[in-house]
Amino acid sequence: MPLFSIVSPVYRAEKCLKELVARIEDAMLSITPDYEIILVEDCGPDNSWSVIKEISVNNKKVKGVKLSRNFGQHYAITAGLDYSKGTWVVVMDCDLQDKPEEIPRLYKKALEGYDVVLARRSDRKDKYFKKLFSRVFYKALSYLTGAPMDATVANYGIYSRNVVKAVCSMRESIRYFPTMVKWVGFKSAKIDVEHAQRTHGESSYDFFKLVDLATDIILAYSDKPMRLMIKGGFIISIISFIIAVIYLIKYLCGDVLIIGYTSMIISIWLLSGIILLTLGVVGLYLGKTFEGVKRRPIYIASNTTFDDE
Repeated sequence: MPLFSIVSPVYRAEKCLKELVARIEDAMLSITPDYEIILVEDCGPDNSWSVIKEISVNNKKVKGVKLSRNFGQHYAITAGLDYSKGTWVVVMDCDLQDKPEEIPRLYKKALEGYDVVLARRSDRKDKYFKKLFSRVFYKALSYLTGAPMDATVANYGIYSRNVVKAVCSMRESIRYFPTMVKWVGFKSAKIDVEHAQRTHGESSYDFFKLVDLATDIILAYSDKPMRLMIKGGFIISIISFIIAVIYLIKYLCGDVLIIGYTSMIISIWLLSGIILLTLGVVGLYLGKTFEGVKRRPIYIASNTTFDDE
């Protein structure tokens, strides 16, 4: 068993993979020669898998895993964790915005007695609107999941074997690595790291993918939307009861001669919309539950560059 496993999900990264591996190796030289690099290719549209195979032929420390289709970043991370064997596992993105040179600092902090050390990007080198949207995204996510989310922390970090085993034991169909790490507990810390500019390509997360990801996370880790629907229905019921009492009193006093068409139409449309929204939220939960009970594989690896022992 190696001391270290470095896991990186790969998507549209053919131009930076060789540099990624070289910089990881340089960083590991200051710690130990006992490590493995696991690159999980998430069935991207470029030639990343060919590059991974080329690297692994010349470097036996590099192990490649190719998924059968595009499952998503957090499913690729799960695959890498499943194949990892290291006492310590580093998870990092492949685009070199997570700098491999920070690995020794993460490990040094972990040796102080932490099972999880997360890299905090105090100065993110992203575009303004991406950073703004990210802050809004995490604030909304924090509110709806009931757990604090830090926009400066993503997947980059070092994790002990106990943490990795605990995360890998969670086989639910909806995967979001940071939340899973937070849920399993263990002693954790954060350190500030330098965040690099993106030099190759664009982020694979657009607005709609982030919305889909947020929806999955909320449905998987929180019932707050259901609670909000209940509270909203309760408030509307109270308001409706008060209005009904007011109009009943007016009717008994002879102040109401003709029932208002406008108020009736507004009430019908408002309540119908709320009912449909509530049914939609319930339907989403039922749909995700239906996906879970199928017990399908979380991912399917179609190829590897090594023998799975």
